[in-house]
Amino acid sequence: MSSGYSKAHNEHVSRVLRTAQSAPTLPVPSSIVDSWRRSVLHQVDPGSLQGPRVLEAHQLNEHRQRIDDFLRLAGDEIGRLHHRVRDADYCVMLTDTLGCTVDYCIDSTIKGEYRRAGIDLGTCWTEDEEGTTAVCAVLVDKQPITVHKHDHFRAAFIGNTCSAAPVFSPSGELFAVLDVSAIRSPDDRRSQHLIRQMVIQSAAEIENAYFMYSTQDLWVLRAHALPGYVDSQPQFLFAWDSDGVIQALNPAARRLLIQRHGRIPLTVQEAFASARLPNASDDSVHYLPTLDLHVRLKAPRRSTFVPATSKVVEALDPKVAQALELAVRVKDRGLPVLIHGETGAGKEHFALQLHKASKRKDKPFVAVNCAAIPENLIESELFGYTAGAFTGANSKGMRGLLQQADGGTLFLDEIGDMPLMLQTRLLRALSEGEVSPLGASRPQPIDIQVVCASHRDLAVLVEQGSFREDLYFRLSGARFEIPPLRERTDKLALINKLLDEECERSGERFGLSDAGLEVLLNHSWPGNMRQLHHALRYACAVCAGQVIGVQDLPTTLGVSAPAIGVETAVGNPERQALIDALVRNRWKPVLAAQELGISRATLYRRVNQHGIHMPGKGSYN
Repeated sequence: MSSGYSKAHNEHVSRVLRTAQSAPTLPVPSSIVDSWRRSVLHQVDPGSLQGPRVLEAHQLNEHRQRIDDFLRLAGDEIGRLHHRVRDADYCVMLTDTLGCTVDYCIDSTIKGEYRRAGIDLGTCWTEDEEGTTAVCAVLVDKQPITVHKHDHFRAAFIGNTCSAAPVFSPSGELFAVLDVSAIRSPDDRRSQHLIRQMVIQSAAEIENAYFMYSTQDLWVLRAHALPGYVDSQPQFLFAWDSDGVIQALNPAARRLLIQRHGRIPLTVQEAFASARLPNASDDSVHYLPTLDLHVRLKAPRRSTFVPATSKVVEALDPKVAQALELAVRVKDRGLPVLIHGETGAGKEHFALQLHKASKRKDKPFVAVNCAAIPENLIESELFGYTAGAFTGANSKGMRGLLQQADGGTLFLDEIGDMPLMLQTRLLRALSEGEVSPLGASRPQPIDIQVVCASHRDLAVLVEQGSFREDLYFRLSGARFEIPPLRERTDKLALINKLLDEECERSGERFGLSDAGLEVLLNHSWPGNMRQLHHALRYACAVCAGQVIGVQDLPTTLGVSAPAIGVETAVGNPERQALIDALVRNRWKPVLAAQELGISRATLYRRVNQHGIHMPGKGSYN
């Protein structure tokens, strides 16, 4: 390209920017003018004919390795998109959030020509370096755009046309940019309208593929206005964990929830308060009239077994749900959170859910039980030490827990048991935002969000002189109460969740009999969640079959244990025969019925009569 083109383009850019405020119409869209203004602020030369910066091979590999899984998933759609545009000599590029081209699809016959035009694998496209291009504009505005010929800020690219669209991660952050470019095209910008729509559609396909890959261990609801598109091209994607806390949304789902609620609800119960979601064992397409959407629910990959009594999501206890939602709001404002509740009530679990729902969810969550670490070790555990700091120290030193939590959340459980001397050091670290490991000559900066918990009233400890008043006010930006298990309305959901976790841990499958479940629901649980967890682990360990009955529960729950060697089958041989046949046939009703010589309908009726719950199944009528 000649210097004459360079000079003419320089004058064109200057003229448009000069008249942009007063002219009724402009030769370029307003979004392009905005990008030009930013390019001027970045001191980019519009007359420059230099090509873009290109990464070295090892640098390109580093960029690709950071998103390796994503690139494997995106590759198929990039190939499909290129197949649709190749006859018009377009190439397809994918860049990361730094503007570096990490994937590239082009016919080999025109590859050299495009490389000379500055379009190649490893090229870098950022507004502060290259001015206005489609990739650069999307990185800033996060909106699809076409930058056509003289829309480009730099003269080096005014022969090109490019259309690009953002690709968002399941957490809603910009993750990549998909771009289709050509070095020859009609002068009319409208000629690129179809190309732009194809790029937007392919970007959505890549988003959805990565969403489904990233949420395999979550509950996922796929939705579309038309039932035939729920699986192949879902319009809305929602994902939540076993506690019902929303963990991922695609852009359309995010917009829908904001439109309905004015914000993103914390839990799926709130998001779908007026809609009846499908049951866990039902994977067919359902219609939700309140949303006018057809949906299909997918269970988590690691969910080995969903108990028969379980729904997809049981309603969280209202007190806990409200506390969690408020805690997320104050934590994301930078306020420290103090959790109070009885021992074993689930304070650490609450803190973890709070972290997972906060802006720091992709950063470390470090939990410290201040009452469990010996007093002579807690200082080195919290603050770390350098090599040779004291006799017996690790020869390489050790990073303290505060440093390990850098960027994320530090959970200090039983903070009321921390020695006064360490309270002083902790206060200084939190106040100054830096930590001094033992033996270190200079402090090191840290950025942590603190969540504390205690079963003791810290205000009372302050009055007694065993807890520093200034540290108390530093930590208690907002206080939340976790009710004991006996007062919670979501005991059924908690039982199901803990049993599911135990099944996953052991690799076995267990269900609960009605009688066993009734004992668990009615117990007072003085040891709270910890006691419930231990009771279920005990029951799974001693259960002779795959259905946990009253006889399998710890006697500490107030139930009588059977005599050694005496099974419930002695009093009910038919029930035991049914269970034995089902277990031998891996809980397949048809095979069990054939073995017993009865019809499947008869087997279902007897299963109900004897209160047998089959793993992953509901009642049979």
